Amino acid sequence: MTQIKTIGFVGLGVMGEHMCANLVRKSGLPVHIFDRSPEAIARVAEAGGIAAPSLEAVGAAADVVFLSLPSIDQVETVCESLLQAAPAPRMIVDMSTSDVARTRALAARLAAAGIAFVDAPVARTREAAVQGTLFITVGGDAGEVEAIRGFLACMGSDVLHCGAVGCGQIVKILNNITVMMTVNALSEVLTIGRRAGVDGRELFNALSQGSADSFVLRNHGLKSLVPDSFPEKVFPVDYAIKDAALALSLARAGGFEPHIATYTHDMLCKTRDAGFAPNYHPAVIQLIDGRAGAPRG
Repeated sequence: MTQIKTIGFVGLGVMGEHMCANLVRKSGLPVHIFDRSPEAIARVAEAGGIAAPSLEAVGAAADVVFLSLPSIDQVETVCESLLQAAPAPRMIVDMSTSDVARTRALAARLAAAGIAFVDAPVARTREAAVQGTLFITVGGDAGEVEAIRGFLACMGSDVLHCGAVGCGQIVKILNNITVMMTVNALSEVLTIGRRAGVDGRELFNALSQGSADSFVLRNHGLKSLVPDSFPEKVFPVDYAIKDAALALSLARAGGFEPHIATYTHDMLCKTRDAGFAPNYHPAVIQLIDGRAGAPRG
């Protein structure tokens, strides 16, 4: 790939705004930005981003366009608009968490139009997005991945090439379902401990010193499950359901019916139906320990 001189970024949400701001500050290149939120555009523009009037304008101005969107539905729609740009970008990098089969189909469609495609979904927290310390799992041609590795490093401290297109998504989806299954397990452990008379914080602090220790225990467990803190706009239940469904789809495509992942997806759906759709997904404990159960009318 010839030298990249301009960048585009579409999707300035909870994660994307901070990822884009890091690109603006660190890449040394012009970054053309677009989002449906004027407030998010204004914040990134203040940091040096260049506000574009449309998706097509981003595509025409940028050699490479990065996407951070809710799902493959939005990714496909945005890519259709970018295809209409004159000239179209030379590469699109999807940093969303997206369906694997549809990601690969989209990559083939873009390749037919002469546009390279790389999937590079991100893991870790919103604070990691702010600090530029995300974990980025990447799928795509090795040469194309190397061409953008420096830009990915502006947003993440750990960038791992996992294989061909779609492989970055596979690793990210399985990372997320592992986290959600662990949250369910910790919710059961916390419920058992509390009912047996142990303080929840003391229990998790003790477990963190033994073989049960994990990032999920120290982060989701001690920071959310123990204090019963489930704020909005921090990876909500709705997003967790989407990612759990992607994991189930992957499993079934391989002829496997998972039990723990299915239970986790079902509990998240019940949590959504009980009225907690916008809350941080560890809110599932309120269904597991019996405090909430009947859907709110």
